[in-house]
Amino acid sequence: MTNSAELLAQARINHKRLPELPAPIRPNTAAEAYTVQDGLIDRLLAHYGGSVIGYKIACTNVTAQRQLNVDAPFAGRLLSAFFFESHARVDAAQFFMRVVEAEFAFEMAQDLPPTAAPRSRQEIAAAVKGVLPGIEIVDSRFDDWTTIGAPSLIADNACNAAWVKGRLVTDWQSIDLATQAVRVTVNGKLLREGTGSNVLGHPLNALEWLVDSLSARGLGLKAGQFITTGVTTEVYMAERGDRITADFGPVGSVDLEFV
Repeated sequence: MTNSAELLAQARINHKRLPELPAPIRPNTAAEAYTVQDGLIDRLLAHYGGSVIGYKIACTNVTAQRQLNVDAPFAGRLLSAFFFESHARVDAAQFFMRVVEAEFAFEMAQDLPPTAAPRSRQEIAAAVKGVLPGIEIVDSRFDDWTTIGAPSLIADNACNAAWVKGRLVTDWQSIDLATQAVRVTVNGKLLREGTGSNVLGHPLNALEWLVDSLSARGLGLKAGQFITTGVTTEVYMAERGDRITADFGPVGSVDLEFV
């Protein structure tokens, strides 16, 4: 029987959704799901080329957890094949849905290899090169992604479809990311507002969660990798023709148009 990683890879490559993964090969735990994700990433890299450029963290926002019926964050990989610089023009037809999420992201300046004991927040922050504004485009290869459950969502690379990034801000330590307002404007109208506190209380808390989670799996972060930390506002379901700006104040802004 075809394995779950192959089914998910073909669903993405052929742009055909799945009702669910067959029960005999469906992951039932996070550990099983991340193993499937590993296989999916291998297949996507083989097909599209490029490399892993970092990680996305999903469900750091309580509202997002409720929407997807999960109770904890989970992670996926960011791939260079699905990466855009602001001001991005992105083909709307390549997605089943276009869930727009305005997210603070970090770029790493130093490696953080796995450790036996959790790293301190100060140690993690010191390894950060800077903060940058970003929009993650979330999509799912499942017909009903809100009820499919965390293991299947993790297996499907944590619902990542693409990522748009703005410019790096290296002088970031004086910016209070928790209270920093984020505003999403669509076709000139302000439609979503939030703050960094919606991301586990602070975007650095999300990064700390990722470092600990990866370490438990024998993995670490590398210098130059990007980590996008989770949605700061309610999501926006975009349509073809939408021109979207996410404004993060002193952290900058990022622009995206679906064509």
